[in-house]
Order: sequence, then structure tokens, then C-alpha cells
Amino acid sequence: MENLKTKDLFLKDKQIVLGLSGGIDSVVLLYYLNTHYPNKTRVIHYNHHLSQYCNEWNKFCEKLCLSLNITYLSIDLYFNNTSNIEENTRKKRYHSLSNSLKKNEVLCTAHHQNDQAETLLLQLFRGSGIKGLAAMPKEKPLGMGIHYRPFLTISKFQIIDYAKNNKLNWIEDDSNKNTNFMRNFLRLEILPKLSGAYKNLTRTLARSAKHQSEALKLIRELADIDMNTYHIINNANRIDTNRLIKLETHRIKNVLRHHLNLLNFLTPSDKIMHQIIELLYTKENTNPLVCWDKYEIRRYQNELYFINKTLPRKNAFCPFYKELKNFKNFSIRYRQEGQRIKLLGKTHTQSLKKVLQEANIPPWERNRLKMYYIDNKLCAIERIGKISNI
Repeated sequence: MENLKTKDLFLKDKQIVLGLSGGIDSVVLLYYLNTHYPNKTRVIHYNHHLSQYCNEWNKFCEKLCLSLNITYLSIDLYFNNTSNIEENTRKKRYHSLSNSLKKNEVLCTAHHQNDQAETLLLQLFRGSGIKGLAAMPKEKPLGMGIHYRPFLTISKFQIIDYAKNNKLNWIEDDSNKNTNFMRNFLRLEILPKLSGAYKNLTRTLARSAKHQSEALKLIRELADIDMNTYHIINNANRIDTNRLIKLETHRIKNVLRHHLNLLNFLTPSDKIMHQIIELLYTKENTNPLVCWDKYEIRRYQNELYFINKTLPRKNAFCPFYKELKNFKNFSIRYRQEGQRIKLLGKTHTQSLKKVLQEANIPPWERNRLKMYYIDNKLCAIERIGKISNI
């Protein structure tokens, strides 16, 4: 889309959800969508309760949608910790939006060409790789739907002209003038000075982001080729380290980053990536482990396990529990240090540790295995099987 007078073909026949803040960008997008796709849009507004004017903004957005006969929903968000508030509000908002999207709905946000240029510079100053420098994608999956940015090739000047020509009203967020926020500092202090020296700066930066986006697609395709050629991912969706280390180090890193992206893990820093590479070659008896943020990578028996500590543990179906739970004096216990057991059909006892090793159960999962007792007699162990007849 080159201007606001033409339709965006991607949005044809789509059910649209608009994230409306009440600022000039989202108000212009609201009128654009309502003009070209009438009766196809519903609006979500987020009240972050961080400004003394937040309730006024909510009323403004509600009144605006009422005048256009557009369905309006306001959602309250609250924050206990105001450190890194920009990032925290963004994450919480998109988490809510992800849960709010219905199947096949398209979330539209009003990010434009200038936003893209700012994002590229922010990522560059953070030392980001290609994924960061690709900045904001025009479209990506979100929840059951798609997040789409129809204005990403539209400049701020075009948006302002549209608003003035159509005599639109909007609200000004007082926080947009706070240069303690890095994005505002770039927008108000740095980019105006750079624009004086470089013609069409924001368009040029946005074009660079597009080139990085294309490069990102290529390296992800290369990762897929390496994974398939060397059969690096096994049936349990774990990485076979013996096959992974056949690649050169830069391609190992590329495969790992791609796999972590598919798992929605936070991209590791260079320091963490170096630790992960070392983990591939560390001796098994050292219990190889790398942690960052809320994520872990562990190696066991030449496989990499990827663990998101924020996800609740899945209670897999256990046939032994179902079979035994209704017996009198049934109880569930857990492993004890130095415990020995006698497997069904065996004539001698074995250490539980050895049994768990032979069953390929990782060390960090062993203490969570349920052990089923009847009348204080061990009858079965989760993922192992029956220990004795009932």
C-alpha cells in the first residue's frame, strides 16, 4: 500500500480487530479501515492506568467508536513494577491481544514507516543480530489469528495529512514527550538531527529493515535445510547433538537460534550462545545446563532438552495410576536417595537410579516421578511400569 486512498488487498474479506490508543496513528487507521472495509472491524482499547488522563482517553475512544457504529471493548491493565515500563506494557498488551483474537481474525496496529526506522536504530544500538535488525514484520501469527501492520510503508507525514484533510480529532499522550524513554529520545532528539544530514532518512532505514527481513528468511531456510539434511531433530522434538556438531559453528548457532525461535524462547545473548556451544562438548557427568531468563537447555544422552520454566508441567496420562488409584490404602510417593527396587519378573533388586538411567529418564525429571504404593508396598512407577503383582 503506497497511500491511504487505496485498499490493502491483504485485508479483503478479513475480520479485523484494531488496537486503538486514541493517538493520531490509530485514529487514522480506524477511519481508513472503516472507509475501505465497513462493518468488518471491532476495536480493543487498553487502559494501562499509568496516566492521570487514561480514563479520558478511554471515553474518547468509546465515543469515537459509537459515532462510527463500531464494536468497542476496553480492557484494564495494571502494573505493580514500573521498571522498563515500555517493554512490560507492550508484552502484557500483546499477551492479552493474543488471547482475545478469534480464529482467522486479523489484528491491525498503526505502526508506520517512522516507527520502523526507530525500531531499527534501537535494535542496532543494542547490538542485535539480523532478527532484531529486521525490526517489525508486516505480518506474523498471533494467537489464533494474525498481527498485521498495514501502515508499515506509510510515512508519518502521510498520516498527519490524512488526519488534517479529514478534520479528525485525536488525543496526545503526555508520555510521548518524555525523553527518558529511549524511543522518544530517538524520535525527538536524534532523528530530526540525522534527517537534516540524510535525505529521506526514515524511508532509507525502513528499507534497510526490509533487507534484513529478507536475509532473516534466508538464514531460517538454511536452518531448515541443515535440520532436514542431517536429521538433527528427532521424533521427540529434541536436538541430536552428535548430528548437530557435524556442522560448522556458525551454522550450529543458526540452527539453535531457529529452533529457539520456533519454541518462542527469548533469543540468547552472545555470552549465552557461547555457553550453549560449550554445553555440546561438555562431559555428561557434569550435568550440562545453560540458563537464561526463564529458559533452560540441558543435555542428556546426546540430546538437547529445551525447557520453558514458565509453562506448567504437563500431567501425562498414566495407566498405572488409573489402574491403582481406587485400591484401599493407595498412596503416591516420590524417589528416595539410595532406593532399591525389584522389577516385576526379576529375582534380584536393582538401584532405582540404574533403572531410571536404563529407561532414559533425565536426572532432573527423576525426583518428580510418581511411585504408587498399596499397603506400603511399591506396585508401579510412572513411566517405568509395574513393580509387583497386586
